[in-house]
Amino acid sequence: MAKAKSPKKETPLNKQYNQIKAKYPGALLLFRVGDFYETFGEDAIKASKILGIVLTKRNNGGANQELAGFPHHSLDNYLPKLVRAGQRVAICDQLEDPKTVKGIVKRGVTELVTPGVSYNDNVLETKQNNYLASVHFGAKENFGVAFLDISTGEFLTTEGSKAYIDKLLQSFAPAEVIYCRQHKNNFESSFGDRFNTYTFDDWAYTYDFAYPLLTQHFKTSTLKGFGIESLKDGITAAGVILQYLSDTEHKEINHISGLTRLDEEKYVWLDRFTIRNLELIFAQHEGGVPLIDILDDTITPMGARMLRKWLVLPLKELKPIADRQDTVEVFVKNQELLEELRTLLKPIGDLERLISKVAVGRINPREMIQLNRALKQVAPLREMLQSLAAENKVFEKYANQLSDCEFLVSRITKEIKDDAPNVSNHGGIIKTGVDPELDEYQSIAFSGKDYLVGIQKRESDRTGIPSLKIAYNKVFGYYLEVSNAHKDKVPTEWIRKQTLVNAERYITEELKVYEEKILNAESKIFEIEHRLYHNLVLAAAEFVGQIQQNARVISTIDALASFATIALQNNYSKPVLNETNTIDIKNGRHPVIEKQLPPGESYVPNDLQLNEEEQQIIIITGPNMAGKSALLRQTALIVLMAQIGSFVPAEAADIGLVDKIFTRVGASDNLSRGESTFMVEMTETASILNNLSEKSLVIMDEIGRGTSTYDGVSIAWSISEYLHNHPKYKPRTLFATHYHELNQLTEDFSRIKNFNVAVKEVNGKVVFLRKLKEGGSEHSFGIHVAQIAGMPQSIVLRASEILHHLEEDHIKEKNKEKIKEAPKNNYQLSFFDSPDPKVEALKEKLGSLDPNSMSPIEALLKLNELKNLLD
Repeated sequence: MAKAKSPKKETPLNKQYNQIKAKYPGALLLFRVGDFYETFGEDAIKASKILGIVLTKRNNGGANQELAGFPHHSLDNYLPKLVRAGQRVAICDQLEDPKTVKGIVKRGVTELVTPGVSYNDNVLETKQNNYLASVHFGAKENFGVAFLDISTGEFLTTEGSKAYIDKLLQSFAPAEVIYCRQHKNNFESSFGDRFNTYTFDDWAYTYDFAYPLLTQHFKTSTLKGFGIESLKDGITAAGVILQYLSDTEHKEINHISGLTRLDEEKYVWLDRFTIRNLELIFAQHEGGVPLIDILDDTITPMGARMLRKWLVLPLKELKPIADRQDTVEVFVKNQELLEELRTLLKPIGDLERLISKVAVGRINPREMIQLNRALKQVAPLREMLQSLAAENKVFEKYANQLSDCEFLVSRITKEIKDDAPNVSNHGGIIKTGVDPELDEYQSIAFSGKDYLVGIQKRESDRTGIPSLKIAYNKVFGYYLEVSNAHKDKVPTEWIRKQTLVNAERYITEELKVYEEKILNAESKIFEIEHRLYHNLVLAAAEFVGQIQQNARVISTIDALASFATIALQNNYSKPVLNETNTIDIKNGRHPVIEKQLPPGESYVPNDLQLNEEEQQIIIITGPNMAGKSALLRQTALIVLMAQIGSFVPAEAADIGLVDKIFTRVGASDNLSRGESTFMVEMTETASILNNLSEKSLVIMDEIGRGTSTYDGVSIAWSISEYLHNHPKYKPRTLFATHYHELNQLTEDFSRIKNFNVAVKEVNGKVVFLRKLKEGGSEHSFGIHVAQIAGMPQSIVLRASEILHHLEEDHIKEKNKEKIKEAPKNNYQLSFFDSPDPKVEALKEKLGSLDPNSMSPIEALLKLNELKNLLD
């Protein structure tokens, strides 16, 4: 009987790897082996595909195991690619110096980097927050949500309906979302599969677990001071975030110093459809330009992040909006001041993320210099703001919130070299004069020859030995050499080490001490500099709160200065905001389209008025490509820009505050969830109609196009009636449609008005005037647009014929005659049925010809004339 092979023993390295890997299930483990980070098995297969590195195999206990790795110094190049691919990456480092260890080196995970938890500048987007979100499924259809950007310390929470949480997830676009594992199906059906996610067991998502976790972190007995005490589901979501940080080896989180309530009552409601349809942050189509790209001319990364947040959270209270607008107005009226301010902002950089690195002890010496450079700008910035306080009190508030952190600035300036390196363990960081011991070692290491010359000169003078020499060998180190002619002058404390033919060699206690120092000087320099730098980082950490406050003020000023710069560049005006239900825009323009026009073209501005007394709903008709959709969107964007504090693209704008902006535009489907284009359209429309308020602005573009004509007209008609006759609210509404039947609504409903976007037909061609004028339109000119788009001529001609017959049948239907079917296409379409005027001229000339009386030459000449006519 054959003897079974015994399995090979697990090697110590394999055992260590497997133990560490088991602690981080689901994470890709980068395992440090010598000068490389290695991945094994499934991790190696993933890493090789994502990073484009070679996948090899090695024999492991009798089986081949996949292997892929890269040099450890390339971590900053490869890590971002893994994280952006949605991987959670556990970085396992050697915790001991292999040179000093016999056997297996101790290893451990020093950081678990996930899409939502990272300080790495190569992983983070400069102008975007990197949010980790936590969603809690509460009772009675209530949800809790929390957002944390660990790179800045910003921590937010709230709770509400599924629609509200969905809107926040759309607005904040978190890099990663965590939620309870038992709600996996619920999460995907409620919020889709567009996020990188990680699930927790249900023990973590409990209020009793989360509450003490938060109070222990903030060192408070309650959470009342944060204004969230009543938000049980929000607290639960926030607590799990702290647990997640602990699980991912992020222990130093003192820069997370507060938890802010996202108060739904403070901000304009923008559902996720509106954020998408208005293209506030992301363009819907490749090559498109979102509004943020037009408005963002910020100097600092933190200013860009602040502006981005404002754009998805417009205000609905007059006072804070007025404060922003007044600040912008001061800058607009004083362009020299604006330029001076922007010059002050340029050296500041990303102060917000720098101070977070201080708090967690990850700031390198070069970044410390940048922190110092930023803090030096605070004092002149505060002086500028104080000088403006007489003009507007809001500047006094900004100035009073700034701290120049003079002590820290002085210490960094005194201690850190201006050319300090990126790393803190290779020396070259600390200036001379900071530490006497360090100065001595640096003198020894970098001025050793001079030091030895000094000893030689001093001892030569003292002993009267003019030929005294100092030298070094590997046997007994540094020594003094005395020729035989002077050996009787050697002091008694010198120790003889070697006798030569013509000289004697001696050592002294001073030389032995110096020798020890010079041999250990380099390691001592690194050790002392590391200690001094660490102490400086600890000292800087005492200023985290003040510097975070500086960052908030500076980012606000930067965003407002950006509004002013854009207003001057693009000829925007200051809107007037009030508590009425009126929108009155004079010569309004679309902020994005006007910047994308070809050279020489200018955007055609339009006036628009909405109010609840006479003109609550405007039905806008007109042909395709005339500009109806642009007009709808520009109205919503002007209102939104006004309520974030920006000036607007209009000659003047009088805007009654809105509390909700709804848009239903464009055609899209969600086939993966079984929703057709029409189903999506109806879902979005239902969301609008079920969430109306008195101060809503409703934008509807082509409702009902995804079904039959009669169904579509009926739905659009019924919606218009509903909005007009709503028992509680009179939402201001713009309704663009191709259903000309809706023009009749104005006859029966006093607050519905008809407008159309004007066109002119010249020689059978359509000229788009882009001008809104009162009255309805009866034409869509869709076939003309098809022709412009390059549709084959035969299709255009056939469509024209069918349209002609359908219009005749429509007239007969009005006369109670039966509608005929469209004409059958069972014959060759005549070339002369074309509506083109050139064809008409050709037909006329051909009719006047007599072929029987023409010579061959005349016929050829006439044929050439007819051809030229067509060309």
